[in-house]
This record gives sequence, structure tokens and C-alpha cells, in this order.
Amino acid sequence: MKKYISIILAAVMIICCLSGCGSSDGTAKESDGKFSIVTTIFPEYDWVMNILGDNPAGAEVTMLLDKGVDLHNFQPTAADILKVASCDMFIYVGGESDGWVEDALKESVNKDMIVINLLDVLGDAVKEEELVEGMQEEDEHDHDHDHDEDKDHDHDEDHDHDEDHDHEEGPEYDEHVWLSLRDAAKLTETISANICKMDSANEAVYKANTDSYIGKLNALDAQYSETVSNASVKTILFGDRFPFRYLTDDYGLDYYAAFVGCSAETEASFETITFLAGKVDELSLGSVMTIEKSDKKIAETIIQNTGSKDQNILTLDSMQSVTAEDVKNGTTYLSVMESNLEVLKEALK
Repeated sequence: MKKYISIILAAVMIICCLSGCGSSDGTAKESDGKFSIVTTIFPEYDWVMNILGDNPAGAEVTMLLDKGVDLHNFQPTAADILKVASCDMFIYVGGESDGWVEDALKESVNKDMIVINLLDVLGDAVKEEELVEGMQEEDEHDHDHDHDEDKDHDHDEDHDHDEDHDHEEGPEYDEHVWLSLRDAAKLTETISANICKMDSANEAVYKANTDSYIGKLNALDAQYSETVSNASVKTILFGDRFPFRYLTDDYGLDYYAAFVGCSAETEASFETITFLAGKVDELSLGSVMTIEKSDKKIAETIIQNTGSKDQNILTLDSMQSVTAEDVKNGTTYLSVMESNLEVLKEALK
């Protein structure tokens, strides 16, 4: 991956030199005063659009992951990195899947760029990935899959290898912070405050939009709390990856799953299937859960190994595959979380 990013960055530098991008004072503002915001994932994009509302300054807002490729598999193009390097505000998650960002930001031609790292904003509220009972552990949990393919042995690359190795030995954090409505409210507030700094002329509009939107987030959060409080079942079980830890922790739900949220595994072991099927029977669960775009094969196998073999398969949407077309057709962060609430109601019966 590092070698790939280095090639892309070299291309970006050439493009910047040829195009003379950026203004003479080192900023990327357009001559008409408009500003640009680049986001990596859909939730960030949607929060920004709600803050901007009618967009009185005509800001240009870009969502990089707009073709259904999830955060863990995204590789930026030269055009993507150029957008990041020249924007006025850049918003990204900040976990291992965003390992390319640090190098991209070094090429920034806008020295006044506002950079928002979601994990940094949440600080101590960010959770380390955890292996719960029965969950299958990966042999090598490493998002930088291309690293081992680069076998060059010059001094600089050996140094990069050592740095990557040291980084991998530290804690790995659960990146899926956007799946907590409470975190979403905090992050929206931070993004809004920075947009207000960038465009103080429209500060009152942005603050009013933000207050209204956070009110909707809080109202939906209250509905989730009420649903879980009134539920007879307090456990959900995933025959899949599990990116919903922030959500379950918010409402005191227990969970079991085949893999951690960032896992690249696609096949579950016999032991994992047997354990999860046993938990379905033990807890009398009526559903086995999956995430969006799952082929449901693991969930189906779990069900076939239960006593009754009649559980439903339900899907919670982690918003990792939302496309620009989905946005065009009216998908919003709130609409997905509202749909997830209806699914959760069914799962907790």
C-alpha cells in the first residue's frame, strides 16, 4: 500500500505543479469566495449537508467513498488525493483504514486547511476492537494487505516496515464511531463549529441547522433507548462481521458475532458456527443478523445448526457501502438509522 500511495502522491505533485492549483497565498479558496469540503464516508457527508442546509455560501462538498467500496478496501486515486490536498476542510475517520491520509495531507497546497479526524474528536470515547466469546480471530489482522507484497529491501523501505510493525503492535481501534447516534451528535457539533469558523458570515444559519439536526439525532436516540428498555431480548447475534459495538454499548445490549467489525475473514470455522448456533438455542433467539451486502451464507449455516432451524435473517446497515446514487435517491444518515431501529425491534422480540 505504501508503494501504491507513493506513486499516487508523485502523480499528484506533478499535477499540482502543472496546473498551479491553489491561490498565491497558499489557500485553495476559489476566487468567488466559495469553499470546498472533502469527506471520506457517507455519514460525514450527510452531517455536513445537514449543517449547510440551503448552502448559502455555495460550498462544494465531496464524498470520496461514493461507489459502494467500504472504508476497509478503499484505495484513493490521484484525483482523490488532489481533492484532499487542495480542499478547505477535510473530514476522515482516522483509523487504520485511513492509513493513506497522513501521506496525502503532506502534499496539501492549502496551509489553512481544517482537518477533522473523527477518532481524535471522540478521544477516550473511542473503543479498542474486542474479541468476545466465540468470535473468530484473524491470523493476521492487518488492513495494509499490500505491505507484505513489497519485497524491496533498501534502507528507506526497511525503515517504513519497522514503523508499520511498531504501529501494528499497538491497540487496534474500532473505527465505526458513526453508528452511535450519541457520537454522531458530538461529531456534528464539532464539524459545525469548524464550518462556522470557515464561513463566519453564515454562522447563524449553520448553528440553527445544527441545533435542529442534533435535536433529530437525540430524538432517535431516545427511541432506541425506549425500544431496548421495553424489549424482552437483550442480545443480538451476527453471522457476520460486527461493526455495531458503539450502538450496542450505547443501549446496554449484549452481542455475539463471527468476526470483529474490521475483519477481512469470509469463512467461519466449524467451532465458530457451532458456538453461535448453540447461543441461538441457549438464548432462544428468533433472528440471526447480518450486515448489508452479506451473502448470508454464514447466517444460514448457523441457523441450520440450531435446534429449530427456523430463525429469521435480519440485516442492519452499517452505512459502509452507500453510493452517490443512494444519496441522490434520498438515503440519509437518519433514514438508515431509522430503518435499523425497525430491524432492531424485530431482532429483540
